[in-house]
Amino acid sequence: MKPKSGLTRFHNCYILRNGKIIKEDLWIRDGKIVNPEQVFYVEQAEADVTENCENLLIAPGFIDIQVNGGWGVDFSYDCENVEEGVKKVAKELLAHGVTSFCPTMVTSEKEKYQKILPKIQKKQGGKDGATILGVHLEGPFISLVKKGAHKEEYIKNPEKGLESIREVYGSLDNVIIVTLAPELQGATEATKSLTKMGIKVALGHSAASLAQGEEAVKNGANLITHLFNAMLPFHHRDPGLVGLLASSTEKQVYYGIISDGIHTHPAALRIACRTNPEGLVLVSDAFAAQGLADGTYRIGPQSVSVEKGRAYISGTTTLCGSTTALDECVSTFKQATNCSVEYALETASLHPAKALGIDHIKGNLNFDCDADFIIMNPDTLKVLSTWIAGECVYRV
Repeated sequence: MKPKSGLTRFHNCYILRNGKIIKEDLWIRDGKIVNPEQVFYVEQAEADVTENCENLLIAPGFIDIQVNGGWGVDFSYDCENVEEGVKKVAKELLAHGVTSFCPTMVTSEKEKYQKILPKIQKKQGGKDGATILGVHLEGPFISLVKKGAHKEEYIKNPEKGLESIREVYGSLDNVIIVTLAPELQGATEATKSLTKMGIKVALGHSAASLAQGEEAVKNGANLITHLFNAMLPFHHRDPGLVGLLASSTEKQVYYGIISDGIHTHPAALRIACRTNPEGLVLVSDAFAAQGLADGTYRIGPQSVSVEKGRAYISGTTTLCGSTTALDECVSTFKQATNCSVEYALETASLHPAKALGIDHIKGNLNFDCDADFIIMNPDTLKVLSTWIAGECVYRV
C-alpha cells in the first residue's frame, strides 16, 4: 500500500496565474500550492484526493482592504460585541469569494478605538471565516473640508506625529493600514513613523495638492483611499491626489476604488485603470447594510439611511459606504471597463496583496503561496466555492 502523499489535485480546470488563464491542474499540500514537477519527478507521488472541476475557473481568493461591516454589524460602534460581529462578517464574506479582509473603523471618539482595536485581532481564516489581515483605520486624522460621512467633532490633526496617533488609537498591534490626509500638521512625521513600523499609510479624505501627495509618497505612503471620493476633483493646474496616478514618483502607488455602480462613474473607472492599471485595487467599502434590505443603519457614530441600495447619512445627500460585496464590484468593474477577466480578478486579489506587501504568500496561485482560492463560473464570474489553506470553506 502506498504511503499517503497529503496531496490534493484539482483536475480538469482553468487557473489564473501570472495574468493568464491556463488549462492546468492545481496541486495543494499543507495549505500551500505545490509545484507538480516536484511531485512527478522528485517524489513520484500521486494525489490522495482528486477534485474534478468540470472546466471551471480557479482564481486567487479576493482580498478586501476596506470593509466597515455588513449583515447588521458595524465595526466602529459596538464595543461589547465586536468579536462576534467580526466573526459574523468574516463568515458571510466567504460566499462572496473573499478569503482575506481588513476590518475598517471610521472616525470615532478616542474611547471607541481603545476598546475596539484590541478585540479585532489578526487571525488565520478557515471554515469560521475569512482571514483577518489587520485593521484599516480610516480617520480621525483627515481633512475637515473632505470629511465625507465622518463626524466633524472627532476629526484631529496628528500634530505630534506618532505620539498623536498612539494617543488616539492606543496599541497599533492589530493595525495594517492608516488613512490620513497628508496636508495636516504632523502628517509627514506620522507617515514616516507608521511606515517604519510596517503599517501602510493611505492618503484620503484630503484636500492635498499633488505636491503634498508626492511628498507623502516619498515619506512612505503607498495607497490612496477610495480614489475620486472625499478628495479634490482633478484640476489641470493642480491635479491633487488624483494626479498620483500619473505622477513621476518612482514608487508604485496603489489606489482603492469603489466599483459599486454608485460611487464611481464608469468613465472614471476607465480613466483610472487606463492611466495606472497596476495600481488599481477594488474595495467594497461595504458597511452594516451589506447583504440586507433598505432601512436605517449606522456607520460609526452616524445614522445611515439606505434607499434603493444607496446609503446616505440620515437627513442628507452625503453618500457613505456601500452595500455591495467585492464579487459584485468585480463584475461591475469588468462590465464598465470592458477589461479582461484576468485583469478584473487581479484587481481584487493580486493588486491588494501587492499594496499590502503580502503577494509572496497571498493574491496569486504561484507555487508555495497560500492555497486561498475561489472556483467560479468563467462566463458569469459567479463564486461557486471558496477555499482557504486548501480547505473548502464555502460551497453553493
